Amino acid sequence: MPDPVLPATARTLLARVARTQRDGRAPSLVAGVVRDGGLAWSAGRGDVPEPHDDVQYRLGSISKTVTAVLVMRLRDEGRLALDDPLDRHLPGTPFGERTVGQLLSHLAGASAESPGGWWERVPGGSLADLGLADDDVVLGAARRFHYSNLGFGLLGELVARARGTSWDDAVRAEVLAPLGMSRTTPRPSGAAARGQAVHPWADVVLPEPEHHAGVMAAAGQLWSTLADLGRFAAFLLGDTADVLDPATLEEMTEPAGVDSSAPGWSAYGLGLQVLRVDGRTLVGHGGSMPGFLAGVFVDRDEQIGAVSLANATAGVEPVVFGLLADLRAAEPRVVEPWSPASSPVPLEVLGVWFWGVTPVALRAVPGGLLHLGPLPGRGGRASRFQQRDGRWVGLDGYYAGETLRIAADHLDLGTFIFTRTPYDPAAPVPGGVDEAGWTA
Repeated sequence: MPDPVLPATARTLLARVARTQRDGRAPSLVAGVVRDGGLAWSAGRGDVPEPHDDVQYRLGSISKTVTAVLVMRLRDEGRLALDDPLDRHLPGTPFGERTVGQLLSHLAGASAESPGGWWERVPGGSLADLGLADDDVVLGAARRFHYSNLGFGLLGELVARARGTSWDDAVRAEVLAPLGMSRTTPRPSGAAARGQAVHPWADVVLPEPEHHAGVMAAAGQLWSTLADLGRFAAFLLGDTADVLDPATLEEMTEPAGVDSSAPGWSAYGLGLQVLRVDGRTLVGHGGSMPGFLAGVFVDRDEQIGAVSLANATAGVEPVVFGLLADLRAAEPRVVEPWSPASSPVPLEVLGVWFWGVTPVALRAVPGGLLHLGPLPGRGGRASRFQQRDGRWVGLDGYYAGETLRIAADHLDLGTFIFTRTPYDPAAPVPGGVDEAGWTA
């Protein structure tokens, strides 16, 4: 069972949730924090029956992350590659040359919405019913991030055809059942909140419609409870229960198209939003459908998460970020003690090297990794490297995917040569070193 929060922390969290529900005028709001595999604290405010953690709300675009998990499972099985053109698995669309990976990261240039009526408020049909045409391609491939509900509708259809079943059934069999998320369904079942719109100038509400979105279901169909969403947060924190290889989940969290070394940014990985907030990298997804708002975000370094569900169309602030900040401040994680570990390379390889005249340090870090980066107090490029098939391959930063080759007198990294002294004439410095050497 998760370790419950302290009473003073619970008061702080409750105060935030209560103010969010009142100021945002949400008919109901349920929210909680996650650690140790599930909800460590939760509360319901407004018109919500008890137990508040077992009432269904629509997840909206959090469904996209579930769809992405299904696609990555196919990838891990060797059924597809992220660089495959869509046409190889789902022929007959105007996105045939756009890749599966581009669709997952909203880089395929697909229109934001599907053609026809607003898909979130009208019943959906089949892929053929959409009648996709060239006009639904609005940008060139990989030119810029462009959020696309349509793109995830296509990915859901890809999954259905690959599995020979419906998207609904694939989700249930491959993600929900193994994670124990029995109260997550494509349509409301049992205790469920009713979607509401709150009038902008008066405290009156209007019911919102609910239906099955057909082929667009993969972009936002699922309903869930706070307890189940807490379990999904634990999944994002690494408790994958064999649904996904932890290394694949890590891959999904890598931002696409942004410099993740910058102090503040917002990006998208593979079916996951990746945000830099107050110096922390948060991973998860927000969701909205007419009448509902949802959020699940985790701090993987701190091993905590926050979840929220509301039956309002607009106006409720993303309370999950505040809850994460409150929990970090009130109950900071106590990390494991440091202990000695063997170096994955000879000790004489580690230490200061020079890229031209710029000093950098090569260090052994936990997990059998190497880290190449600037000296303390200096800025510059930094990357971690992992040994794969006898090679040191960059995991992140500028050198992600690049191979670090270690020689006796130099490091070779993407045509850059690092030497033990600035422009060491004994090392293979590109362009050579002036024979006169350093002069005054």
